[in-house]
Amino acid sequence: MRAHELLNNPFLNKGTAFTMEERKELGLVGLLPPYIQTIEEQAEQTYQQYLKKPSDIEKRHFLMEIFNTNRTLFYYLFNQHIVEFNPIVYDPVIAETIENYSHLFVDPQYAAYLDINHPENIEATLKNAAGDRNIRLIVVTDAEGILGIGDWGTQGVDISVGKLMVYTAAAGIDPATVLPIVIDAGTNRKELLADPMYLGNRHERVYGESYYDFIDNFVETAEEMFPKLYLHWEDFGRSTASNILNKYKNVIPTFNDDIQGTGIVVLGGIFGALDITGEKLTDQVYLCYGGGSAGAGIAARVHAEMVSEGLSEEEAYKHFFMMDKQGLLFDDMEDLTSAQKPFAKKREDFANAAELTDLANVVKTVKPTILVGTSTNAGAFTQEVVEAMCDNTERPVIFPISNPTKKLEATAEQVITWSDGKAFVATGVPSNNVNYKGIDFQIGQANNALIYPGLGLGMLASEAALLTDEMIGAAAHSLGGLVNPDEAGAPVLPPFEQVTEMSIKVAEAVAKKAQEQGLAKAEEKDMEKAVRNIKWYPKY
Repeated sequence: MRAHELLNNPFLNKGTAFTMEERKELGLVGLLPPYIQTIEEQAEQTYQQYLKKPSDIEKRHFLMEIFNTNRTLFYYLFNQHIVEFNPIVYDPVIAETIENYSHLFVDPQYAAYLDINHPENIEATLKNAAGDRNIRLIVVTDAEGILGIGDWGTQGVDISVGKLMVYTAAAGIDPATVLPIVIDAGTNRKELLADPMYLGNRHERVYGESYYDFIDNFVETAEEMFPKLYLHWEDFGRSTASNILNKYKNVIPTFNDDIQGTGIVVLGGIFGALDITGEKLTDQVYLCYGGGSAGAGIAARVHAEMVSEGLSEEEAYKHFFMMDKQGLLFDDMEDLTSAQKPFAKKREDFANAAELTDLANVVKTVKPTILVGTSTNAGAFTQEVVEAMCDNTERPVIFPISNPTKKLEATAEQVITWSDGKAFVATGVPSNNVNYKGIDFQIGQANNALIYPGLGLGMLASEAALLTDEMIGAAAHSLGGLVNPDEAGAPVLPPFEQVTEMSIKVAEAVAKKAQEQGLAKAEEKDMEKAVRNIKWYPKY
Protein backbone atom coordinates (compact mmCIF):
# COMPACT_ATOMS: atom_id res chain seq x y z
CA MET A 1 0.00 0.00 0.00
CA ARG A 2 1.51 3.31 -1.12
CA ALA A 3 0.88 7.00 -1.73
CA HIS A 4 -2.76 8.15 -1.75
CA GLU A 5 -4.04 4.67 -0.98
CA LEU A 6 -2.13 4.84 2.29
CA LEU A 7 -3.26 8.39 3.06
CA ASN A 8 -6.87 7.26 2.56
CA ASN A 9 -6.57 4.33 4.98
CA PRO A 10 -7.52 5.62 8.46
CA PHE A 11 -5.93 2.64 10.22
CA LEU A 12 -2.49 3.30 8.69
CA ASN A 13 -2.49 7.02 7.89
CA LYS A 14 -0.22 9.28 9.96
CA GLY A 15 -0.74 12.40 7.88
CA THR A 16 1.94 15.02 8.49
CA ALA A 17 3.63 12.71 11.03
CA PHE A 18 5.11 10.43 8.35
CA THR A 19 8.90 10.73 8.65
CA MET A 20 11.06 11.62 5.65
CA GLU A 21 12.28 8.01 5.49
CA GLU A 22 8.68 6.77 5.43
CA ARG A 23 7.73 9.34 2.80
CA LYS A 24 10.53 8.13 0.51
CA GLU A 25 9.74 4.46 1.09
CA LEU A 26 5.97 4.77 0.69
CA GLY A 27 5.77 7.14 -2.27
CA LEU A 28 4.64 10.10 -0.18
CA VAL A 29 7.36 12.60 -1.11
CA GLY A 30 5.67 15.81 -2.21
CA LEU A 31 2.19 14.60 -1.22
CA LEU A 32 2.30 16.24 2.24
CA PRO A 33 3.45 19.64 3.55
CA PRO A 34 7.21 19.44 4.28
CA TYR A 35 7.14 20.00 8.05
CA ILE A 36 7.00 16.71 9.96
CA GLN A 37 4.73 16.98 12.99
CA THR A 38 4.68 14.88 16.13
CA ILE A 39 1.36 13.40 17.22
CA GLU A 40 1.37 15.90 20.09
CA GLU A 41 1.57 18.78 17.62
CA GLN A 42 -1.15 17.27 15.45
CA ALA A 43 -3.40 16.84 18.47
CA GLU A 44 -2.93 20.42 19.65
CA GLN A 45 -3.60 21.76 16.15
CA THR A 46 -6.72 19.60 15.85
CA TYR A 47 -8.04 20.56 19.28
CA GLN A 48 -7.69 24.27 18.52
CA GLN A 49 -9.80 23.74 15.37
CA TYR A 50 -12.34 21.80 17.42
CA LEU A 51 -12.72 24.67 19.90
CA LYS A 52 -13.67 27.05 17.09
CA LYS A 53 -16.73 25.02 16.09
CA PRO A 54 -19.87 26.92 17.12
CA SER A 55 -22.13 24.02 18.14
CA ASP A 56 -21.93 20.49 19.52
CA ILE A 57 -23.17 18.97 16.28
CA GLU A 58 -20.49 20.78 14.27
CA LYS A 59 -17.88 19.66 16.79
CA ARG A 60 -19.02 16.08 16.25
CA HIS A 61 -18.87 16.40 12.47
CA PHE A 62 -15.34 17.75 12.77
CA LEU A 63 -14.22 14.92 15.03
CA MET A 64 -15.73 12.41 12.61
CA GLU A 65 -13.58 13.89 9.85
CA ILE A 66 -10.51 13.11 11.96
CA PHE A 67 -11.87 9.63 12.73
CA ASN A 68 -12.40 8.93 9.04
CA THR A 69 -8.90 10.16 8.19
CA ASN A 70 -6.59 9.05 11.00
CA ARG A 71 -7.77 6.65 13.73
CA THR A 72 -4.57 6.95 15.78
CA LEU A 73 -4.74 10.74 15.98
CA PHE A 74 -8.47 10.59 16.74
CA TYR A 75 -7.98 8.26 19.71
CA TYR A 76 -4.91 10.11 20.96
CA LEU A 77 -7.04 13.25 21.09
CA PHE A 78 -10.07 11.42 22.53
CA ASN A 79 -7.92 10.02 25.36
CA GLN A 80 -6.73 13.53 26.22
CA HIS A 81 -10.29 14.92 26.39
CA ILE A 82 -12.41 11.87 27.18
CA VAL A 83 -14.89 13.61 29.50
CA GLU A 84 -15.34 16.52 27.10
CA PHE A 85 -15.56 14.43 23.93
CA ASN A 86 -17.69 11.49 25.07
CA PRO A 87 -21.05 13.32 25.00
CA ILE A 88 -20.07 14.84 21.64
CA VAL A 89 -18.92 11.62 19.99
CA TYR A 90 -21.63 9.47 21.58
CA ASP A 91 -24.64 10.21 23.75
CA PRO A 92 -26.41 12.68 23.68
CA VAL A 93 -25.17 14.45 20.50
CA ILE A 94 -25.16 11.25 18.45
CA ALA A 95 -28.97 11.24 18.56
CA GLU A 96 -29.03 14.29 16.29
CA THR A 97 -26.61 12.75 13.81
CA ILE A 98 -28.69 9.58 13.65
CA GLU A 99 -31.83 11.57 12.94
CA ASN A 100 -30.07 13.36 10.06
CA TYR A 101 -27.81 10.53 8.87
CA SER A 102 -29.17 10.13 5.33
CA HIS A 103 -29.19 13.86 4.65
CA LEU A 104 -25.62 14.31 5.91
CA PHE A 105 -24.12 11.05 4.64
CA VAL A 106 -20.49 11.36 3.53
CA ASP A 107 -18.57 8.26 4.58
CA PRO A 108 -19.61 4.69 5.57
CA GLN A 109 -16.83 4.60 8.22
CA TYR A 110 -15.87 0.97 7.58
CA ALA A 111 -19.29 -0.19 8.77
CA ALA A 112 -21.17 -3.19 7.35
CA TYR A 113 -24.76 -2.76 6.14
CA LEU A 114 -26.70 -6.03 6.17
CA ASP A 115 -29.91 -6.09 4.13
CA ILE A 116 -32.63 -8.41 5.42
CA ASN A 117 -33.86 -8.86 1.86
CA HIS A 118 -30.53 -10.38 0.82
CA PRO A 119 -29.36 -12.99 3.33
CA GLU A 120 -27.21 -14.45 0.56
CA ASN A 121 -24.99 -11.37 0.86
CA ILE A 122 -24.14 -11.73 4.57
CA GLU A 123 -20.82 -13.48 4.03
CA ALA A 124 -19.72 -11.15 1.22
CA THR A 125 -20.69 -8.09 3.28
CA LEU A 126 -18.65 -9.20 6.28
CA LYS A 127 -15.67 -10.11 4.08
CA ASN A 128 -15.79 -6.78 2.27
CA ALA A 129 -16.12 -4.80 5.49
CA ALA A 130 -13.38 -6.67 7.38
CA GLY A 131 -10.87 -6.86 4.53
CA ASP A 132 -7.70 -8.40 5.90
CA ARG A 133 -8.37 -7.21 9.45
CA ASN A 134 -8.66 -9.70 12.33
CA ILE A 135 -12.10 -8.85 13.76
CA ARG A 136 -12.46 -9.57 17.49
CA LEU A 137 -15.41 -7.32 18.40
CA ILE A 138 -18.65 -6.57 16.55
CA VAL A 139 -21.31 -4.11 17.69
CA VAL A 140 -24.51 -4.80 15.76
CA THR A 141 -27.86 -2.99 15.86
CA ASP A 142 -31.12 -3.26 13.97
CA ALA A 143 -31.88 0.27 15.21
CA GLU A 144 -35.45 -0.39 16.33
CA GLY A 145 -34.87 1.07 19.79
CA ILE A 146 -32.17 3.74 19.44
CA LEU A 147 -31.41 5.52 22.75
CA GLY A 148 -34.61 7.33 23.67
CA ILE A 149 -35.51 8.20 20.07
CA GLY A 150 -36.85 4.91 18.77
CA ASP A 151 -36.76 3.35 15.30
CA TRP A 152 -34.28 4.92 12.87
CA GLY A 153 -33.67 2.12 10.40
CA THR A 154 -30.34 2.00 8.64
CA GLN A 155 -29.44 5.40 10.11
CA GLY A 156 -28.87 3.63 13.42
CA VAL A 157 -25.51 2.40 12.12
CA ASP A 158 -24.04 5.47 13.85
CA ILE A 159 -24.85 3.90 17.21
CA SER A 160 -22.61 0.93 16.39
CA VAL A 161 -19.83 3.24 15.18
CA GLY A 162 -20.12 5.42 18.30
CA LYS A 163 -20.23 2.48 20.70
CA LEU A 164 -17.00 1.10 19.27
CA MET A 165 -15.34 4.51 19.59
CA VAL A 166 -15.99 4.37 23.33
CA TYR A 167 -14.69 0.78 23.53
CA THR A 168 -11.37 1.97 22.12
CA ALA A 169 -11.12 5.30 23.95
CA ALA A 170 -12.06 3.86 27.36
CA ALA A 171 -10.52 0.37 27.26
CA GLY A 172 -7.91 0.49 24.51
CA ILE A 173 -9.43 -2.10 22.22
CA ASP A 174 -7.54 -1.98 18.91
CA PRO A 175 -9.76 -0.09 16.42
CA ALA A 176 -8.45 -2.28 13.58
CA THR A 177 -10.10 -5.30 15.25
CA VAL A 178 -13.65 -3.92 15.51
CA LEU A 179 -16.56 -3.86 13.08
CA PRO A 180 -19.77 -1.78 13.37
CA ILE A 181 -22.84 -3.38 11.75
CA VAL A 182 -26.44 -2.40 11.10
CA ILE A 183 -29.07 -4.95 10.15
CA ASP A 184 -31.54 -3.09 7.94
CA ALA A 185 -34.81 -4.90 8.56
CA GLY A 186 -36.88 -1.93 7.39
CA THR A 187 -38.37 0.81 9.52
CA ASN A 188 -41.77 1.69 10.90
CA ARG A 189 -40.92 5.40 11.05
CA LYS A 190 -43.22 6.99 8.48
CA GLU A 191 -41.07 10.09 8.03
CA LEU A 192 -38.16 7.90 6.88
CA LEU A 193 -40.32 5.85 4.53
CA ALA A 194 -41.56 9.07 2.95
CA ASP A 195 -38.14 10.73 2.78
CA PRO A 196 -36.68 10.63 -0.76
CA MET A 197 -33.18 10.94 0.72
CA TYR A 198 -33.53 8.00 3.13
CA LEU A 199 -30.71 5.52 2.46
CA GLY A 200 -32.28 2.41 3.95
CA ASN A 201 -34.91 -0.11 2.91
CA ARG A 202 -38.15 1.70 2.27
CA HIS A 203 -40.56 -0.82 3.73
CA GLU A 204 -41.95 -1.56 7.17
CA ARG A 205 -39.96 -3.72 9.55
CA VAL A 206 -39.74 -7.43 8.94
CA TYR A 207 -40.59 -9.55 11.98
CA GLY A 208 -41.15 -13.21 12.75
CA GLU A 209 -39.49 -16.29 11.33
CA SER A 210 -37.67 -14.62 8.44
CA TYR A 211 -36.19 -12.03 10.82
CA TYR A 212 -34.87 -14.64 13.26
CA ASP A 213 -33.60 -16.79 10.38
CA PHE A 214 -31.57 -13.79 9.20
CA ILE A 215 -30.16 -13.30 12.71
CA ASP A 216 -29.21 -16.99 12.83
CA ASN A 217 -27.52 -16.76 9.46
CA PHE A 218 -25.60 -13.67 10.54
CA VAL A 219 -24.42 -15.20 13.83
CA GLU A 220 -23.31 -18.47 12.21
CA THR A 221 -21.44 -16.65 9.45
CA ALA A 222 -19.74 -14.18 11.79
CA GLU A 223 -18.69 -16.89 14.22
CA GLU A 224 -17.22 -18.97 11.42
CA MET A 225 -15.35 -16.05 9.84
CA PHE A 226 -14.09 -14.57 13.12
CA PRO A 227 -13.35 -17.47 15.51
CA LYS A 228 -12.33 -15.27 18.49
CA LEU A 229 -15.34 -12.96 18.21
CA TYR A 230 -17.16 -11.15 21.01
CA LEU A 231 -20.60 -10.10 19.75
CA HIS A 232 -22.34 -7.04 21.22
CA TRP A 233 -26.06 -6.39 20.49
CA GLU A 234 -27.19 -2.77 20.70
CA ASP A 235 -30.58 -1.01 20.62
CA PHE A 236 -32.75 -3.86 19.36
CA GLY A 237 -36.51 -3.56 19.90
CA ARG A 238 -38.27 -4.76 23.03
CA SER A 239 -39.97 -7.62 21.14
CA THR A 240 -36.69 -9.09 19.90
CA ALA A 241 -33.81 -8.04 22.18
CA SER A 242 -34.37 -10.55 25.00
CA ASN A 243 -35.20 -13.37 22.59
CA ILE A 244 -31.94 -12.88 20.71
CA LEU A 245 -29.80 -12.61 23.84
CA ASN A 246 -31.40 -15.64 25.49
CA LYS A 247 -30.88 -17.74 22.36
CA TYR A 248 -27.14 -17.12 22.09
CA LYS A 249 -25.82 -16.20 25.54
CA ASN A 250 -25.17 -19.82 26.53
CA VAL A 251 -23.66 -20.68 23.16
CA ILE A 252 -21.25 -17.88 22.19
CA PRO A 253 -19.46 -14.95 23.90
CA THR A 254 -22.16 -12.32 23.55
CA PHE A 255 -23.63 -9.33 25.35
CA ASN A 256 -26.58 -6.96 25.08
CA ASP A 257 -25.67 -3.58 26.53
CA ASP A 258 -29.26 -2.37 26.96
CA ILE A 259 -30.29 -5.50 28.86
CA GLN A 260 -27.08 -6.39 30.69
CA GLY A 261 -24.81 -3.34 30.61
CA THR A 262 -27.27 -0.89 32.09
CA GLY A 263 -28.12 -3.46 34.75
CA ILE A 264 -24.49 -3.79 35.77
CA VAL A 265 -23.86 -0.07 36.12
CA VAL A 266 -27.15 0.54 37.98
CA LEU A 267 -26.34 -2.34 40.33
CA GLY A 268 -22.92 -0.76 40.87
CA GLY A 269 -24.66 2.51 41.76
CA ILE A 270 -26.97 0.74 44.20
CA PHE A 271 -23.94 -0.90 45.81
CA GLY A 272 -22.41 2.59 46.10
CA ALA A 273 -25.49 3.89 47.92
CA LEU A 274 -25.67 0.89 50.25
CA ASP A 275 -21.97 1.28 51.07
CA ILE A 276 -22.89 4.68 52.50
CA THR A 277 -26.04 3.61 54.38
CA GLY A 278 -24.79 0.22 55.51
CA GLU A 279 -28.07 -1.40 54.42
CA LYS A 280 -28.44 -4.77 52.70
CA LEU A 281 -29.59 -5.20 49.12
CA THR A 282 -32.00 -7.95 50.19
CA ASP A 283 -33.90 -5.45 52.37
CA GLN A 284 -34.65 -3.09 49.47
CA VAL A 285 -37.88 -2.73 47.46
CA TYR A 286 -37.26 -1.97 43.78
CA LEU A 287 -39.63 -0.11 41.44
CA CYS A 288 -38.81 -0.19 37.74
CA TYR A 289 -40.46 2.70 35.87
CA GLY A 290 -40.28 1.76 32.20
CA GLY A 291 -40.49 -1.95 31.39
CA GLY A 292 -38.66 -2.04 28.07
CA SER A 293 -35.48 -3.98 27.37
CA ALA A 294 -33.33 -1.72 29.55
CA GLY A 295 -35.74 -1.47 32.50
CA ALA A 296 -36.50 -5.19 32.58
CA GLY A 297 -32.82 -6.02 32.08
CA ILE A 298 -31.77 -3.87 35.03
CA ALA A 299 -34.45 -5.37 37.24
CA ALA A 300 -33.38 -8.89 36.23
CA ARG A 301 -29.75 -8.08 37.09
CA VAL A 302 -30.64 -6.69 40.55
CA HIS A 303 -32.96 -9.68 41.12
CA ALA A 304 -30.13 -12.09 40.24
CA GLU A 305 -27.89 -10.34 42.77
CA MET A 306 -30.53 -10.66 45.50
CA VAL A 307 -30.67 -14.39 44.75
CA SER A 308 -26.88 -14.63 44.93
CA GLU A 309 -27.10 -12.96 48.36
CA GLY A 310 -29.36 -15.67 49.73
CA LEU A 311 -32.98 -15.12 48.69
CA SER A 312 -34.86 -17.69 46.67
CA GLU A 313 -35.99 -16.56 43.22
CA GLU A 314 -39.59 -16.41 44.44
CA GLU A 315 -38.67 -14.43 47.57
CA ALA A 316 -36.58 -12.00 45.52
CA TYR A 317 -39.42 -11.32 43.05
CA LYS A 318 -41.54 -10.10 45.99
CA HIS A 319 -39.11 -7.16 46.28
CA PHE A 320 -39.78 -6.00 42.68
CA PHE A 321 -42.50 -3.97 40.98
CA MET A 322 -42.59 -2.83 37.38
CA MET A 323 -44.51 -0.03 35.67
CA ASP A 324 -44.88 0.48 31.95
CA LYS A 325 -47.34 2.35 29.73
CA GLN A 326 -50.24 0.34 31.18
CA GLY A 327 -49.33 1.28 34.75
CA LEU A 328 -48.24 -1.29 37.33
CA LEU A 329 -47.88 -4.60 35.51
CA PHE A 330 -50.33 -7.35 36.38
CA ASP A 331 -50.14 -10.95 35.20
CA ASP A 332 -53.56 -10.80 33.52
CA MET A 333 -52.32 -8.26 30.96
CA GLU A 334 -52.12 -9.81 27.50
CA ASP A 335 -49.36 -7.59 26.10
CA LEU A 336 -46.58 -8.42 28.56
CA THR A 337 -43.18 -9.21 27.07
CA SER A 338 -41.28 -12.31 28.15
CA ALA A 339 -38.91 -10.10 30.15
CA GLN A 340 -41.80 -8.37 31.98
CA LYS A 341 -43.79 -11.46 32.98
CA PRO A 342 -41.67 -12.51 35.99
CA PHE A 343 -42.22 -9.08 37.58
CA ALA A 344 -46.00 -8.87 37.03
CA LYS A 345 -48.23 -9.00 40.12
CA LYS A 346 -51.65 -10.47 40.83
CA ARG A 347 -54.37 -7.86 40.51
CA GLU A 348 -56.40 -9.29 43.38
CA ASP A 349 -53.57 -8.49 45.79
CA PHE A 350 -54.24 -4.75 45.39
CA ALA A 351 -57.48 -3.22 46.60
CA ASN A 352 -56.64 -0.04 44.67
CA ALA A 353 -55.47 -1.77 41.47
CA ALA A 354 -57.50 0.61 39.28
CA GLU A 355 -55.51 3.57 40.67
CA LEU A 356 -52.11 2.03 39.96
CA THR A 357 -51.66 3.59 36.56
CA ASP A 358 -50.26 6.70 38.28
CA LEU A 359 -46.64 6.66 39.46
CA ALA A 360 -47.28 8.62 42.67
CA ASN A 361 -50.05 6.19 43.67
CA VAL A 362 -47.79 3.22 42.95
CA VAL A 363 -44.95 4.68 45.06
CA LYS A 364 -47.34 5.28 47.96
CA THR A 365 -48.83 1.80 47.63
CA VAL A 366 -45.82 -0.51 47.14
CA LYS A 367 -43.37 1.70 49.13
CA PRO A 368 -40.17 1.22 47.11
CA THR A 369 -36.78 2.25 48.44
CA ILE A 370 -35.22 2.20 44.95
CA LEU A 371 -36.78 3.91 41.91
CA VAL A 372 -35.13 3.52 38.51
CA GLY A 373 -36.53 5.33 35.47
CA THR A 374 -35.95 4.01 31.94
CA SER A 375 -39.27 5.25 30.55
CA THR A 376 -38.13 8.25 28.44
CA ASN A 377 -41.20 9.92 29.99
CA ALA A 378 -39.78 13.36 30.70
CA GLY A 379 -40.71 14.85 34.07
CA ALA A 380 -42.37 11.69 35.41
CA PHE A 381 -40.50 11.88 38.73
CA THR A 382 -42.48 14.78 40.17
CA GLN A 383 -42.01 16.45 43.53
CA GLU A 384 -44.90 14.34 44.86
CA VAL A 385 -43.15 11.15 43.72
CA VAL A 386 -39.79 12.14 45.23
CA GLU A 387 -41.35 13.17 48.54
CA ALA A 388 -43.28 9.89 48.64
CA MET A 389 -39.99 8.00 48.15
CA CYS A 390 -38.58 9.86 51.17
CA ASP A 391 -41.58 8.73 53.23
CA ASN A 392 -40.62 5.10 52.45
CA THR A 393 -36.98 5.27 53.54
CA GLU A 394 -34.51 7.75 55.03
CA ARG A 395 -32.15 7.64 52.00
CA PRO A 396 -34.01 6.61 48.82
CA VAL A 397 -32.16 5.61 45.67
CA ILE A 398 -33.63 7.55 42.73
CA PHE A 399 -32.02 7.04 39.33
CA PRO A 400 -33.67 8.85 36.38
CA ILE A 401 -31.49 7.29 33.69
CA SER A 402 -33.44 7.79 30.46
CA ASN A 403 -31.61 9.55 27.68
CA PRO A 404 -31.11 11.81 25.85
CA THR A 405 -31.38 14.76 28.23
CA LYS A 406 -34.82 15.84 27.02
CA LYS A 407 -36.18 12.43 28.11
CA LEU A 408 -35.02 12.53 31.76
CA GLU A 409 -37.69 11.62 34.32
CA ALA A 410 -36.25 14.38 36.54
CA THR A 411 -33.07 16.40 36.73
CA ALA A 412 -30.53 15.70 39.45
CA GLU A 413 -31.13 19.16 40.90
CA GLN A 414 -34.87 18.48 41.19
CA VAL A 415 -34.33 15.16 42.97
CA ILE A 416 -31.77 16.63 45.38
CA THR A 417 -33.98 19.64 46.15
CA TRP A 418 -37.27 17.77 46.51
CA SER A 419 -35.66 15.10 48.72
CA ASP A 420 -33.94 17.76 50.87
CA GLY A 421 -30.58 16.23 49.92
CA LYS A 422 -31.52 12.76 51.16
CA ALA A 423 -31.80 10.90 47.85
CA PHE A 424 -28.93 9.11 46.15
CA VAL A 425 -29.02 10.21 42.53
CA ALA A 426 -27.48 8.98 39.31
CA THR A 427 -28.62 10.13 35.89
CA GLY A 428 -28.34 8.59 32.45
CA VAL A 429 -26.67 11.66 30.96
CA PRO A 430 -23.89 13.86 32.35
CA SER A 431 -25.15 16.12 35.14
CA ASN A 432 -23.41 19.05 36.79
CA ASN A 433 -22.75 19.00 40.52
CA VAL A 434 -25.67 20.26 42.60
CA ASN A 435 -24.95 22.67 45.44
CA TYR A 436 -27.68 22.33 48.07
CA LYS A 437 -27.53 23.76 51.61
CA GLY A 438 -23.78 24.18 51.38
CA ILE A 439 -23.03 20.64 50.21
CA ASP A 440 -21.67 20.00 46.73
CA PHE A 441 -23.46 16.87 45.55
CA GLN A 442 -21.51 15.03 42.86
CA ILE A 443 -23.90 13.29 40.47
CA GLY A 444 -22.78 9.91 39.20
CA GLN A 445 -23.70 9.05 35.65
CA ALA A 446 -25.29 5.63 35.17
CA ASN A 447 -23.20 5.45 32.05
CA ASN A 448 -22.73 2.01 30.56
CA ALA A 449 -19.31 3.20 29.41
CA LEU A 450 -18.13 2.63 32.99
CA ILE A 451 -18.73 -1.07 32.35
CA TYR A 452 -18.98 -2.33 28.79
CA PRO A 453 -15.54 -1.27 27.50
CA GLY A 454 -13.77 -3.03 30.38
CA LEU A 455 -16.11 -5.99 30.09
CA GLY A 456 -15.18 -6.31 26.42
CA LEU A 457 -11.48 -5.93 27.14
CA GLY A 458 -11.70 -8.68 29.75
CA MET A 459 -13.55 -10.97 27.35
CA LEU A 460 -11.00 -10.42 24.58
CA ALA A 461 -7.99 -10.76 26.89
CA SER A 462 -9.23 -14.02 28.42
CA GLU A 463 -10.75 -15.31 25.15
CA ALA A 464 -13.69 -16.40 27.32
CA ALA A 465 -16.02 -18.97 25.75
CA LEU A 466 -19.09 -17.34 27.34
CA LEU A 467 -20.11 -14.28 29.33
CA THR A 468 -21.72 -15.61 32.51
CA ASP A 469 -23.84 -14.02 35.24
CA GLU A 470 -20.93 -14.49 37.63
CA MET A 471 -18.61 -12.53 35.32
CA ILE A 472 -21.23 -9.79 35.07
CA GLY A 473 -21.54 -9.73 38.87
CA ALA A 474 -17.76 -9.42 39.18
CA ALA A 475 -17.88 -6.41 36.85
CA ALA A 476 -20.56 -4.69 38.98
CA HIS A 477 -18.66 -5.28 42.22
CA SER A 478 -15.45 -3.94 40.65
CA LEU A 479 -17.01 -0.46 40.40
CA GLY A 480 -16.48 -0.10 44.14
CA GLY A 481 -13.34 1.34 45.64
CA LEU A 482 -13.02 4.46 43.52
CA VAL A 483 -15.54 6.53 45.50
CA ASN A 484 -15.09 7.76 49.08
CA PRO A 485 -18.36 6.95 50.90
CA ASP A 486 -17.42 9.16 53.86
CA GLU A 487 -17.33 12.34 51.76
CA ALA A 488 -20.45 14.51 51.98
CA GLY A 489 -22.20 14.56 48.61
CA ALA A 490 -20.05 11.72 47.24
CA PRO A 491 -21.37 10.15 44.03
CA VAL A 492 -22.65 6.57 44.05
CA LEU A 493 -20.71 5.82 40.86
CA PRO A 494 -17.14 6.70 39.89
CA PRO A 495 -16.88 9.89 37.82
CA PHE A 496 -16.54 9.31 34.09
CA GLU A 497 -13.10 10.92 34.11
CA GLN A 498 -11.85 7.70 35.74
CA VAL A 499 -13.23 5.49 32.96
CA THR A 500 -9.86 4.33 31.62
CA GLU A 501 -8.73 3.29 35.10
CA MET A 502 -12.15 1.76 35.71
CA SER A 503 -12.05 -0.22 32.46
CA ILE A 504 -8.80 -1.94 33.44
CA LYS A 505 -10.28 -2.83 36.83
CA VAL A 506 -13.43 -4.24 35.23
CA ALA A 507 -11.43 -6.15 32.61
CA GLU A 508 -9.24 -7.81 35.22
CA ALA A 509 -12.26 -8.79 37.34
CA VAL A 510 -14.07 -10.28 34.34
CA ALA A 511 -11.00 -12.12 33.02
CA LYS A 512 -10.18 -13.59 36.44
CA LYS A 513 -13.76 -14.78 36.90
CA ALA A 514 -13.67 -16.36 33.42
CA GLN A 515 -10.52 -18.20 34.44
CA GLU A 516 -12.09 -19.30 37.75
CA GLN A 517 -15.01 -20.75 35.84
CA GLY A 518 -12.77 -22.60 33.38
CA LEU A 519 -13.95 -20.47 30.46
CA ALA A 520 -10.71 -18.61 29.65
CA LYS A 521 -9.08 -20.00 26.51
CA ALA A 522 -6.16 -17.54 26.24
CA GLU A 523 -2.65 -18.97 26.26
CA GLU A 524 -1.59 -16.37 28.84
CA LYS A 525 -2.70 -17.63 32.27
CA ASP A 526 -1.92 -14.45 34.22
CA MET A 527 -5.12 -12.53 33.54
CA GLU A 528 -3.76 -9.15 34.64
CA LYS A 529 -0.89 -9.61 32.19
CA ALA A 530 -3.31 -10.77 29.48
CA VAL A 531 -5.29 -7.54 29.90
CA ARG A 532 -2.13 -5.41 29.74
CA ASN A 533 -0.87 -7.29 26.67
CA ILE A 534 -4.02 -6.77 24.60
CA LYS A 535 -4.58 -3.10 25.44
CA TRP A 536 -3.90 -0.82 22.44
CA TYR A 537 -2.38 2.65 22.75
CA PRO A 538 -2.78 5.45 20.16
CA LYS A 539 0.78 6.00 19.04
CA TYR A 540 2.57 5.91 15.69
